[in-house]
Amino acid sequence: MEIDPNKTWKLLEERAKGETNPKLRSNLEVVIEHVKAEARADIPGLLRTLCDEPKYIWHTKRDDPMRNPEGSKEAIAAFYDRMVVQTGAHRLEWAIDRVIVDEYSVFTEGLLRSAVPGCTLLEMGIEVDSPDAYYVAEDRCGVVWPIDAATGLLKGEEIYTCSDELAGIEDRKISIEDIVAAVT
Repeated sequence: MEIDPNKTWKLLEERAKGETNPKLRSNLEVVIEHVKAEARADIPGLLRTLCDEPKYIWHTKRDDPMRNPEGSKEAIAAFYDRMVVQTGAHRLEWAIDRVIVDEYSVFTEGLLRSAVPGCTLLEMGIEVDSPDAYYVAEDRCGVVWPIDAATGLLKGEEIYTCSDELAGIEDRKISIEDIVAAVT
């Protein structure tokens, strides 16, 4: 099993390259910039893609305030720091197989897989056989990326997932060598 973050923006870039409508191309490009910043664990770069009062909605986990930050870039930065950078889960592959774009939003869908360090899982109470290995969390994921009309920046993310991405994670062990470097 391999994690290749470059799959995350491949279809988005193909779609942007062929897009003749400047507004739609711009919407795709801001999403590309955002997902590439995620892959680099570049929180300042990611925040540059957001409007001043962004809002994230994780529809399948609405009761978790950390996963549903809103109102400020600082809240979003805290979310990414805690949920992505500190956990080491920025090593991800989102094999996007559907992109829909209009003047107000972009929709992306595909299989999201992230490499979570064994030590992080142990801290979460999930038994794994090695704190030094990585384990793959995976789930089908769709994201609506609403666009702020005034700035052309993202108003946030609306995330839809199908199941518990951690179910069975202890059986999906990989090593750091199984994670392809992101070319951003």
